[in-house]
Amino acid sequence: MADGGVLVLAATPIGDLADASPALIRALTGADLIAAEDTRRLRRLLDRLGVQTTARVVSYFDGNEAARTPELVASLVEGATVVVASDAGMPSVSDPGYRVVVAAITAGIRVTAVPGPSAVLTALAVSGLPVDRFCFEGFLPRKTGERRRRLAELAAEPRTMVFFEAPHRSAGMLGDAAEVLGGDRAGVVCRELTKTYEEIRRGGLAELARWAADGVRGEVTIVIAGAAVETDLAAATERVRALVDDGLRLKEAVAEVAAATGVRKNALYESALGPR
Repeated sequence: MADGGVLVLAATPIGDLADASPALIRALTGADLIAAEDTRRLRRLLDRLGVQTTARVVSYFDGNEAARTPELVASLVEGATVVVASDAGMPSVSDPGYRVVVAAITAGIRVTAVPGPSAVLTALAVSGLPVDRFCFEGFLPRKTGERRRRLAELAAEPRTMVFFEAPHRSAGMLGDAAEVLGGDRAGVVCRELTKTYEEIRRGGLAELARWAADGVRGEVTIVIAGAAVETDLAAATERVRALVDDGLRLKEAVAEVAAATGVRKNALYESALGPR
């Protein structure tokens, strides 16, 4: 590990500024350099939080991320504490941050994070869809053909899927999802999470696409149910018995296979106890 500074990925509120943690305030106050996705929004955040900082503030967004990263790493090598702050949520999750994390690790610099609000986990938690297994797909391609091809690749994905989408593209994305994944596939549109006009819309994808056709405003996170996994009881029972033979307790094996296949626990437990 090099004798350098520390890179801090600082999660900022996704809506309500009251969600700002004491750790975030300490990070902003103690920084030598703050790399902000939008310097004006950062200044507003500092003002609203009543935070005074002597840090130098630079912009760090998609357009200059590659060019700015060496400068940030140079400051880290010299011993600076560099804080990366995106507009909302955790840096590097569909926001700038990944490049500097990789570069800092390569340079032997310590990398840490100030945990905080995440639109991904917030939307997943309030969706009412299964949360034991999920995947984050970020933004889908903007063009319809490319977007549909990506959705087709996800058609058999059994895990709950979380997407970010621009408000003006939400109707198109939901329409394509309904066409490719099925109009009855369960979905949830989370709009303006944690803000004054937060809205959670649940329904089939076709229904949600019709709702979005009138226009969607604000920050949007979309959660879509995974594909149904059809596994017969006999095959699931064999999987349970194989896990038990490998040393797993029957109850634990049943829970694991039930979660993966959708077969009811009680039926699976009784079947596993029966004759081989």
